[in-house]
Amino acid sequence: MSDSKFEQGMKIRREVLGDAHVDRAEANKTEFDTDFQRFITETAWGAVWSRPGLDRHTRHLLTIGLLAGLGKEHELAMHLRATQNTGVTPDEVKEVLLQVAVYAGLPAANSAIAIAKQVFSELAAD
Repeated sequence: MSDSKFEQGMKIRREVLGDAHVDRAEANKTEFDTDFQRFITETAWGAVWSRPGLDRHTRHLLTIGLLAGLGKEHELAMHLRATQNTGVTPDEVKEVLLQVAVYAGLPAANSAIAIAKQVFSELAAD
């Protein structure tokens, strides 16, 4: 991938996840995961999130639903915190998690709802 995909990916990554999160991730990079972090930035953020076929709001809703359905709790919490940057509302997340319950299972949705309740409570307190 080119440096332009990396730069575009870093811009989108910062817009979605926030500078503080990305700065922490960059500061925590080691020689072991540097290539992996670049890969994520170029492919997920620079090649996929930058595509014109879906708006960022829709992409974020899909990401939240997929992470919930797959039981990826750490990444789900990170993306739920990022809703404050993408305009995704708690009501929209609630609807997505109802879809998850039907298509990925009640245990996955139950875990995701617990995480969403905690994250949204923390965001409201800040």
